[in-house]
Amino acid sequence: MLEIGKSGIKVPFLGLGTWAIGGGTWWGPSDDALSIQTIEEAIDRGIVWIDTAPIYGIYHSEEVVGKAIRGKRDKIVLSTKCGLQWRHETSMFHTAVDGETVYRDLSRQSIMDDLDHSLLTLGTDYIDVYYTHWQTKDPSVYPYEETMDALMTLKKQGKIRAIGASNVTADDIEGYCRYGQLDVIQEKYSLAARRIETELVPLCQKKGISVQAYSPLEQGLFTGKVTMDTTVAEGDTRGRNPNWQPERRRQILAMMEGWKPLCEKYGCSMGNLVIAATAAMIPGLFVLCGARKPEQLRDNVKAMDLHLEEEDLEKIKASLV
Repeated sequence: MLEIGKSGIKVPFLGLGTWAIGGGTWWGPSDDALSIQTIEEAIDRGIVWIDTAPIYGIYHSEEVVGKAIRGKRDKIVLSTKCGLQWRHETSMFHTAVDGETVYRDLSRQSIMDDLDHSLLTLGTDYIDVYYTHWQTKDPSVYPYEETMDALMTLKKQGKIRAIGASNVTADDIEGYCRYGQLDVIQEKYSLAARRIETELVPLCQKKGISVQAYSPLEQGLFTGKVTMDTTVAEGDTRGRNPNWQPERRRQILAMMEGWKPLCEKYGCSMGNLVIAATAAMIPGLFVLCGARKPEQLRDNVKAMDLHLEEEDLEKIKASLV
């Protein structure tokens, strides 16, 4: 069990991400009954950190998660996010998705409104970890002091237990820490995307802030089931992933070919190997893996019991491209 920052909240390193469960433009149709079964089985198998966000399917992921955790709230650690909204226009455009124009808004009022909506949608009266989803492009518009004051107020009210920030810079971390306790950051990190190792990880280690990695399997690329012939539908989020582009994908698949003897040695799938290796790259790293089918979840959970020998981990590190 690992502690999330200085929050006192302790969970296993592997969590369940529910972006794909939201379906919509980014992921296509999703079977809600299967998604609920997947979440329920995750909890039963010891994956208790469940992560969601309002923008995943425009509230749909939160709605599905809310149904799945009913009667199980005391068994899980629940995280959701604020700062992206489509109720009103701001000066900071973020994206357009599922017929909505989405803006960034880290003002005090928007954060409060976002939380109230999430509590209602998720069917709970508190959130364990509350992340700011995407950061302000101009701190003079939404100052760190205002954002953190809102989050610290919610913490004092007992509506959230820990504060997180996602998709940050070092300046964002420093800015938040000037005005309150930041416990965790959530960042894109995988064996093929290690940007955060250089600056963010050392800074977090210095300040006692945990790191939670999202997309460690590169949206399925590291499962061992993807080939150069694999195609994705138009609009699918994987089509915008740099690691899915032909030249880069070819490099990664060749790298994975060299790891197959390790899968045989440990009797594990490629996905298991990659999750375990990713978790071992950074001390205390939390890893967030998506799944919307029980069979995907059942494979991911095996990584919790996979312990790589140091020499094998070094072989993987040496082969990274």
